[in-house]
Amino acid sequence: MVTYAASRKRRFGLFDIGNVVFLTIAAFSMIYPFLYMLAVSLSDSNAVLRNEVKLWPKGFNLRAYELVLGDHSIMTGYRNTIVYVLLGTAIALIVTASLAYALSRRNLVFGKTITLLIIFTMMFNGGMIPTFLVVKSLGIMNSIWAMVLPGAVSTWNMFVMRTFFAGLPKELEESGRMDGLNDIGILMRIIIPLTKPIMVTIGLFYAVAIWNNYTFPLLYLRSESLYPLQVIIRRLLLTASLNNNMGGDSDTVDQVLKFASIIIGTLPIIMAYPFLQKHFVKGVLIGSVKG
Repeated sequence: MVTYAASRKRRFGLFDIGNVVFLTIAAFSMIYPFLYMLAVSLSDSNAVLRNEVKLWPKGFNLRAYELVLGDHSIMTGYRNTIVYVLLGTAIALIVTASLAYALSRRNLVFGKTITLLIIFTMMFNGGMIPTFLVVKSLGIMNSIWAMVLPGAVSTWNMFVMRTFFAGLPKELEESGRMDGLNDIGILMRIIIPLTKPIMVTIGLFYAVAIWNNYTFPLLYLRSESLYPLQVIIRRLLLTASLNNNMGGDSDTVDQVLKFASIIIGTLPIIMAYPFLQKHFVKGVLIGSVKG
């Protein structure tokens, strides 16, 4: 018995060590590209040209960030992106939560039929051209609504939230009805206050999708004053219009500016993860375990 217990303890010890080593390597392989881009963007262009930058900046230099942030279109893109993220996430959460709560009720009329129709959209969709025609027919082309309404509901996010709602005790709903609440009152006063983890998780999914979205603005927006940050950065990367202000080798300057633009475009949304991590992990687990 002692020998078996010792062998089992040793086996689990080796597994833990191997697991830690594997996850450390995997984490570093994912973090290193971001650290490399950050180091290059903060380095002197001559050091980059000599290929001296590996993980830490060489010849600390903020010129690339000064040039990128000095472009007024970047600030306009930041403002538009923040507006799209806040408004789009709010609309998406309202629509998704309402649909998920309705489908989580077993007494919903034609509930199974509606669920099957929604599942169908996960496998087949109209495509880019029909979606474009719908947006155009609604008269929301070249407006803020073209950025927040077409992607207001994600089928996957809706089903994750529906699973969470279905796992809540029925007694909560019954107590609400005894107090005279209707379905909307139960959702707003009882269900939503209990769904902070899943709401934060789904909200983060929507926010990241809207922040990184550049397909919608390319399709639906015509005015540059409405362009989000990702489109502005994409234009800067394609045109490399800031090269002449840095000096040095053209290809090297292009690389430094591109990395600085990528950091500026991704850093804000990355910084949000540490503050939402505990809710994010809990929300994903709750929404995926219960059936």
